[in-house]
Amino acid sequence: MPSTLELLAPAKNADIGIEAIRHGADAVYVGGPSFGARYGAGNTVADIERLAACAHRFHARIFVTLNTILRDEELEEARRMAWQMFDAGVDALIVQDMGLLELDLPPIQLHASTQCDIRSPEKAGFLAEVGFSQMVLARELSLAEIGAIHSRVNRSGIQADGAGDTAPILEFFIHGALCVAFSGQCYISHAHTGRSANRGECSQACRLPYNLEDKQGRIVAFDKHLLSMKDNDQSANLRLLADAGIRSFKIEGRLKDAAYVKNTTAHYRQLLDRIIDDSPQQYERASSGRCSFTFTPRPEKTFNRGATDYFVNGRQPDIGAFDTPSFSGTASGTVTRIGPDWFEVDSEEQFANGDGISYLSRGRKLAGLRINVARRLGRSQRLFPNEMPEDPEGFKIGVEILRNRDQAFERLLEKESAERRIAVTVELTETADGFALALRDEDGIEGRAAIAHAKEAAKNPQRALVGLGENLGKFGATDFKAGEVEVVLGEAWFLPASAINALRRDAVDALVAAREAARPRLPRAAAVEPPATYPERELSYLGNVLNGRARAFYARHGVALIADAYEADTTPGEVSLMITRHCLRYSHSLCPKEAKGWVTGVNAEPMTLVNGKERLTLRFDCKKCEMHVVGRMKKGRSIAILPVAH
Repeated sequence: MPSTLELLAPAKNADIGIEAIRHGADAVYVGGPSFGARYGAGNTVADIERLAACAHRFHARIFVTLNTILRDEELEEARRMAWQMFDAGVDALIVQDMGLLELDLPPIQLHASTQCDIRSPEKAGFLAEVGFSQMVLARELSLAEIGAIHSRVNRSGIQADGAGDTAPILEFFIHGALCVAFSGQCYISHAHTGRSANRGECSQACRLPYNLEDKQGRIVAFDKHLLSMKDNDQSANLRLLADAGIRSFKIEGRLKDAAYVKNTTAHYRQLLDRIIDDSPQQYERASSGRCSFTFTPRPEKTFNRGATDYFVNGRQPDIGAFDTPSFSGTASGTVTRIGPDWFEVDSEEQFANGDGISYLSRGRKLAGLRINVARRLGRSQRLFPNEMPEDPEGFKIGVEILRNRDQAFERLLEKESAERRIAVTVELTETADGFALALRDEDGIEGRAAIAHAKEAAKNPQRALVGLGENLGKFGATDFKAGEVEVVLGEAWFLPASAINALRRDAVDALVAAREAARPRLPRAAAVEPPATYPERELSYLGNVLNGRARAFYARHGVALIADAYEADTTPGEVSLMITRHCLRYSHSLCPKEAKGWVTGVNAEPMTLVNGKERLTLRFDCKKCEMHVVGRMKKGRSIAILPVAH
């Protein structure tokens, strides 16, 4: 059987989730009322139910994030929320805290969050063996590392249902913002502000500007966003990822607006459809319906920090967005003349009133303008901004202009911009006392309806048959569109439009009901017995164990020593507040492996990140190719306690 390829889109709310479905998502992940790792992106039970109902019409699925680590007093509320989500029709819960697996959860699929930090075949195999049906792998993995994990989970023999063994689905981020740290292994926010990334309140210290100092205190980089990554873009690697074992392709962005979700979802829908259409024996779509768009998807037009494929094809030298953590835009020309309230740009693009323009001023700082009036002057365009820049050294002739808001493109996305329809074959036949209509959709599901009606010969047989075919193919505002229409009658009977409409309406209702009946709820994967053994015997604060149920889970799976999570505030002294594959020595051509003989020792000398009075030590584990950002709990910080949902 072909493997299904799932496009998984984000949604801040139900309305954006519905747009994701319309624009081709096979699944949508969204926050529930609380306990999601994007605090402020929660949704009511009623909205989740509305979104699930829309998705299920296309056999698409809804996943709800329940992926923060939990305090003991929050576990019961999390358990109740899980049942509310199940009753609302949600297809899976995305979780991080293993304490949840010790609770009375509903029979719903569990997916392992990115916060679980899944980098090794051993950890992936363990999560498969304890009952996870799907897991999102670390963003930092290469194709070879993904392939090794795929091989491991596919030979683990996990019992997913009563019929046989099913390996868990491997999920991978293909687009959007990149956390510089291994997910779940970043504690800078909690150490400095009391806002825990593992509890959904990251303060994003990685987007701040820093100086980089060497061991002697010399400045290596000044006032740069040294922990800020470019955005992920795997457009060119989708087939390679699929061949390596990825089956769910995830777009980041649960805080992004509708335009971003529409644009990126449509872009990856088209790319995945090409792969599936080129290899129908190998891959198939994970949900029903084909999409048509009123725009040409261009992901570079919506918020991004530049593009990188990160570590998928090995370590790359240019993965950082060091100049700015903001959306600079796409290169769109150069300044050729400057007037008192205008400037001219040599560009092949057409600017419009309302466009946003940016440029890198002195010190490579991003500055921006809004265009009030744009006038074409041959190849050049004269642009009148809302305010001229007061930066003669930075804004001058020859400066490159970037467009970070394309007003015309944004207007397209503000309108209805996609339609999703399920193809059906239509067959009209006659019965003893009237007529019957059969609709068979692209999934092989059928809906039938019949009508009692007198058989009166048509005065113009040829015109009548043509009219029947045309009328039967009109599906209006339904989710369906006609493919092949076949009229199988003994002779050309006259059938009024009102009878055809009633027959088609009843057949559509029957097909909708049949589709829902054919959409079984996917079962929770069973854990193996006896309980699988966790790959490690000891867990440090990096294990993120914040409650007694999580402690009991790991103990049951063979872990002997279990430390408190960092968020418990019991970890003293300096520790690794961030662990990352991004290496500032490598970025500044100071890597010992790349400069043998110049830098000695197994691990490179420490360096220091400086932001104001804040100093963070960088230690380098060259054997693992990892950088550790080391610091301690800041005195006098406030502790943020997330409110519990009711």
